[in-house]
Amino acid sequence: MKQQLESIRQKAKEELQSVSALAEIDAIRIKYLGKKGELTAILKQMGKLSAEERPIIGQLANEVRADIENEISKETQIIKEKVLEQKLKDEKIDVTLPAKRNAMGHKHPLSIVLDEVKDIFFGMGFNVASGPEVEWDYYNFEALNIPKNHPARDTQDTFYITENMLLRTQTSPCQIRVMEKQQPPIRVIAPGRVYRSDAVDATHSPIFHQIEGLVVDKGITMADLKGCLESFAKALYGEDTKIRLRPHHFPFTEPSCEIDVSCFNCGGEGCPMCKGEGWIEILGGGMVHPKVLRGCGVDPDEYSGFAFGIGLERLVMFRFNIDDMRHLYENDVRFLSQF
Repeated sequence: MKQQLESIRQKAKEELQSVSALAEIDAIRIKYLGKKGELTAILKQMGKLSAEERPIIGQLANEVRADIENEISKETQIIKEKVLEQKLKDEKIDVTLPAKRNAMGHKHPLSIVLDEVKDIFFGMGFNVASGPEVEWDYYNFEALNIPKNHPARDTQDTFYITENMLLRTQTSPCQIRVMEKQQPPIRVIAPGRVYRSDAVDATHSPIFHQIEGLVVDKGITMADLKGCLESFAKALYGEDTKIRLRPHHFPFTEPSCEIDVSCFNCGGEGCPMCKGEGWIEILGGGMVHPKVLRGCGVDPDEYSGFAFGIGLERLVMFRFNIDDMRHLYENDVRFLSQF
């Protein structure tokens, strides 16, 4: 039995000397030290030994087990170090190589033009006003001189939440909120998202953006409105741009007008973009109705003001020669990457 134990010790050491993988070491451990291993098989025969021989063989068996376990531990450490060394060699990084550039996003065309519009009006002394998109009927209609059953409400195609609450159809309610809280002089623009129950097509969407403007002070006239919008058009489309005012009607302004700019594509000579007219409508405006001023606590006998509203999508489509508004909302990377 002593010879068998010494033979097991010797064979286990020889086999461990030739291993090259952790799986091979584990196989040797099972072969010699496992429940059905060779050492265990020897120990099962100790019952046949005399009382004098049993402690001697037991001590030798423990020494053999300890030697094999030490060799297994030593070879395991060697294999792990080799594996780590090879892994570091395979995964080494040359830090002197140029790094891969991450794909960077950029501004959406709506944001590009909106930022330009803001900069233009900031240069004229305007501030930005904002308000809730879920609005009261009072601010969206009644305070703007559009009472219930007024015909103008039919053209708004409003999304009502309750009888007196709705998704705002314009950003004009921001102007009312500003006038309620601030005494003139007032000079603000109110850009934001608005909602109308329109069918989706190349020029309509149930969600779009408007930029409302408001100026209230002593001695404000239509000449100030024309001068402000002319400066805006020249800054956005070039110094050669001209504007014209056409009579119109809005319940919250009196007098009211629609404003056209000379076609920046053909210079006013006529082309498909302006439908041969040489002019393109971009916004509406007028002098703030005295009733609107009075309802906000502003004395119309002392102060006057003008207001205007611009469709942001219309500006973007003209600016980048886009013929379908849906491109602005579909998030097609092929389209957006052009800007």
